[in-house]
Formats: sequence, C-alpha cells, structure tokens
Amino acid sequence: MAKVVDITEKLSFDENPKIMIKGEQYEVCADARTMLEIMGLFSTKSETQATIEAYTKLFDEKNRKKIDKLNLPFKDFIKVIEIAMNLVSGEEERGEQ
Repeated sequence: MAKVVDITEKLSFDENPKIMIKGEQYEVCADARTMLEIMGLFSTKSETQATIEAYTKLFDEKNRKKIDKLNLPFKDFIKVIEIAMNLVSGEEERGEQ
C-alpha cells in the first residue's frame, strides 16, 4: 500500500487578494495556474501583448469592466497590473483591511 501524507494543514486556502482604488475593491485571481500562465506570457510574447493578456487573467470580466470605467492613464493602468501581479506572487504586502 502506498504511503499517504496529508499536507492540508501546510497549505493556505486564503481568499483571493483585493486591491482598492478610490474606495472600490477589485479581486485579483491568485491561483497558481494563473501566475504560471502569466510568467509564461512574459517570456514568450511581446511586453505589450503579455501585459494585455495578464490583465485578462488577473481580473475577471466584472472587475475589468469596473477598472476600464476608471479611464486610468497608461502609467496608472500598468501600475494596477504590476501591483496585482506582485500580490499574486507574494512580493507585495497585503494592505490593511
């Protein structure tokens, strides 16, 4: 019989992180598959194409529509994507609730 090791207690089943802009929260897709796909994008596609695809993977359609309605300047839009990626990868500390 094969050995079975239960690692449930060693895993984190946290909810997806959220970023807040002007008092509105935007949920970021934080699953491992999403982050691995995004990492692959930046190694195989142009930066522009990878950024667009990363945005669609990091935010679901509902959150993208809300972000799009903000009409952010380019540098701010890129900052939203960078911060979301940092949250998913664990590089960005989660802010206060």
